[in-house]
Amino acid sequence: MIMNKRSISVLLIAIMALLSGCDQSAQDPNVLLSEHQKDPIKELAITSDVDHSQFGYKQTFYVPIYSDIYTDRDARKVLLSATLSVRNTTLKKSLYINKIDYYDTDGALVKSYLDKPIELPAMATLNYIVEKEEDKGGSGANFIIEVEGVDETVRPVIEAVMIGNFSNKGFAFSTEGTPVIH
Repeated sequence: MIMNKRSISVLLIAIMALLSGCDQSAQDPNVLLSEHQKDPIKELAITSDVDHSQFGYKQTFYVPIYSDIYTDRDARKVLLSATLSVRNTTLKKSLYINKIDYYDTDGALVKSYLDKPIELPAMATLNYIVEKEEDKGGSGANFIIEVEGVDETVRPVIEAVMIGNFSNKGFAFSTEGTPVIH
C-alpha cells in the first residue's frame, strides 16, 4: 500500500494528538494560541506587593457568555466557544484584575480563574477562551470580573465573542460587560 502525502499528514497529526493527550497544557487553546505558549493569566500574575490603598477606582462587571444556544429545528442545542476579552484602554496606567469567576445558568460558580490578582499593562488585552466542549455554563452562563486601578480613567472594555456552527452555517456574536451595582 502506498500512502500519499495527505494520508501521511493525517496520520502524523493523529499520532501527535495521541502523544500530547497526557499533557493538559498542550491541549489548552489559551496556551497554544498565546504568543509564548504559556497561560496568559499566569503570565500576568502579580509577583510583588501592590499598594491597593492608592487605588481610586474599583468596579465589578457582569459579562454574559453563551456556552450553548438552541436552534429552531427540534430545539437542538448548539455548543459555542467563547473568548472573554478584557482590554486596558489607558495609554500609561495598569489595570488590576482581582477576580474572573465563571458561573452557570443557575448562578452556581463553575470556575474561579484567578488565584491572585493580575496586572494588565497599559493598552494590553487579556483574551481567554472557553472551549466549545465546556458546556457546564449553559445558555445563561456569565463571568463576574472585578477590576481596579489608580483612578476613574482606568476603565476597561470587557467583551465576549461567541462562535459556533450548525449544519453548514457558521455564526458569531458578541456581548459587552455591564457594571454591577453593589
